[in-house]
Amino acid sequence: MLASASNAIIIGFNVRPDSRVTDVAEHEGVEIKLYDIIYNVISEMKAAMEGLLEPVYRQVTQGRAEVRQLFKIPKVGTIAGSYVLDGKIARNSQLKLVRDGVVVYDGKILSLKRLKDGAREVAAGFECGIGIDGYNDLRAGDIIESYINEEVERKLF
Repeated sequence: MLASASNAIIIGFNVRPDSRVTDVAEHEGVEIKLYDIIYNVISEMKAAMEGLLEPVYRQVTQGRAEVRQLFKIPKVGTIAGSYVLDGKIARNSQLKLVRDGVVVYDGKILSLKRLKDGAREVAAGFECGIGIDGYNDLRAGDIIESYINEEVERKLF
């Protein structure tokens, strides 16, 4: 009854429940797991506890670009004419806008163009136009850092 009230699972090691206990567990919707090898119990409990851990994300920088010229386009906003310094700038990545060593905006890339054509990514050494989602206060000399959030697998010790 306690397992039913707390939505728990009953774990048995080298035991067998009698028929009355099994009937009550079925009626209350409680799962009973039985094991003969202790290592199986430990590994399954560890996996279940790791599944309860909240995911942790790490920011992985993909590339950096320097804003060299600004273009004002009606109905679109400000486009940053940029030169990719290192790595690559990808259209589906997040970005940080760095001005004088301080992050002034953290958001998403709205558009990425290379020679007036849409591009998925632009590598180091090339120029491109970058549109930033919801931000138009750009200045020449700003640095755009492209990054992705990578999930880090969490483990119990």
